[in-house]
Amino acid sequence: MTPPPPLQPVATTPPPPAAPSAPVRVDAGQARRPSLPRVTELLLSAFAGHRGTTFRLGDLTLLAGPSGTGKTTALRAYEALARLGGGAELGEVFPDPSACVPERARPDAQRRRGFRIGCTADGPEGPVRLEVAVQAEPELRIVGERLSAGGLVLLETALRDPGRRTVQAAWHTAGATAVTRAPLPDDRLGTALLPLRVAGTTEGQLRVLAAAEQMLVALRSVFPCDPRPERMRDPVPAGSGRLLPGCENLADALWRTRSECTRRHALLVDAVRVGCAGPVADLLAEPCAGGRLVRAVLDRGNGARTTLRRLGDGELRYTALALVLLTGPGVLEADVPGEVPAALQCLTVLADGLDRAQDPAQRAALLALAARMCERGHIRLVGAVSDATWAAGVPGATVVHLRRD
Repeated sequence: MTPPPPLQPVATTPPPPAAPSAPVRVDAGQARRPSLPRVTELLLSAFAGHRGTTFRLGDLTLLAGPSGTGKTTALRAYEALARLGGGAELGEVFPDPSACVPERARPDAQRRRGFRIGCTADGPEGPVRLEVAVQAEPELRIVGERLSAGGLVLLETALRDPGRRTVQAAWHTAGATAVTRAPLPDDRLGTALLPLRVAGTTEGQLRVLAAAEQMLVALRSVFPCDPRPERMRDPVPAGSGRLLPGCENLADALWRTRSECTRRHALLVDAVRVGCAGPVADLLAEPCAGGRLVRAVLDRGNGARTTLRRLGDGELRYTALALVLLTGPGVLEADVPGEVPAALQCLTVLADGLDRAQDPAQRAALLALAARMCERGHIRLVGAVSDATWAAGVPGATVVHLRRD
């Protein structure tokens, strides 16, 4: 592809109405400025099957549509931005970058093609927008990045010399010189490097740091979750008790959470009682195999117990997702900013196939639990579902309807 054109200037007027092919959003409630940094928009300018698409994200967001509409792709883009915000290298985040290039994108004379993603993070500094242009072929590299707020470009990078593995960066200074220029590596997000490069000695530099930190805090607290029932039925070794994205170590997490917070565990048992067949007196982990492993069981009362091996796929997914919603960063295997106090963190759960294998009662109970937890402000949920008609009327829910072109 030809070197990508400069990222478009920041819009100072409301954007035009979405084209017919763009997602139709249904927002519940009036938007308000969040006190904790959080991502409020996902921008897929050119990513896989999405072109010029903006997803408005609330505290509880459902991406709804049939197979092939790009729900999983949107979650993958969000996760990629989160990992880049955490400092991951480009190759780790995009192991198959060609799959991210729009199918009809034609290479230029040098056989270069790429994709564009971004997001908006709102918080104490107001809306901050990040836009990233990535070259996928013939070699993976970031070729353009822009961080902006209030109509002002705070950081902008561009590939000037294809023979060097750097981009030329310029960030707002507002001191003796308007901007500071320096090379940055082309395999990492420049915004994630700003706290190490900007001195913070001028008002302009302090503004750049505040905007970058808001973006990074909003992005980094992400937990992608897709419970895999086939991996959850067997006993597991006792470990750190931090739940993995596939929830295969559910028993290990229960071994920890049951003793750490009895109140939240009681809420979990109440939720499981609704989503699992038969009586449920408790959900716990117990040692087995001579104490080398732990397994999760349902206490049925009167001494009767049922191991997770006997539960259906829907029951297992429901139980795992309920546990995720009722716990926090300390229990989930998430890359949260350790320098930020827990009270100022907001964890975002990305749940692909939120309604997969769920019956109507399970998905209704799960959504009600998500609405209650999201309302408290320290957890958010972006879930992909095949249909969201059953979610109509849930307080605080934002539904984004996708359709095939």
